[in-house]
Amino acid sequence: MTFSWTPHRFSGGALALDVANSVILRFDPARSIDRFAVPAQLDGFGPAAAEFCAERALFGDLVPMAPAPHPDLLRLREAIDCYFRAQAGDADNAAQLADLLEAIADGLRAGDARTSLEAATARSALRLIGEPEPERLKICGNCGWLFLDRSRNRSRAWCDMTVCGNRAKASRHYRRRKEESVR
Repeated sequence: MTFSWTPHRFSGGALALDVANSVILRFDPARSIDRFAVPAQLDGFGPAAAEFCAERALFGDLVPMAPAPHPDLLRLREAIDCYFRAQAGDADNAAQLADLLEAIADGLRAGDARTSLEAATARSALRLIGEPEPERLKICGNCGWLFLDRSRNRSRAWCDMTVCGNRAKASRHYRRRKEESVR
């Protein structure tokens, strides 16, 4: 199966969220896909993030990762997902914060702060922790990805309107038409 890092894959609004969203359908074990499990896909993430990520101006050109994913990056990704998913759901997340801060510290030690994907992801996560409006962090109603709602009225429901929003609206339309035909 071929895969490319398109702008949709960077709809989280922050590098840390885009890294967390690299696991597709995270809570469906039968269909879940870890995009970092394939070395070629992981190699392409840094350059694509430098082109498409909302925070691309905050970090330099990210160097490709080593042939295998670094365990610290995967630990950081899981800590980001766990903490921010709990925060978006208004859950008590003090233990997750401690885990995330430890993973961030390891990520910052991982290499050059301007070109290391781990260090850039760690800096992005730190910025998100200090986000002045935590209620802007949301979970997509269609795919379950984490994203920042930067809309003026904070009403965004999907990570990407052109993908998840259209799918949700098409599904709703299909159900409505099916119900009308049953009547």
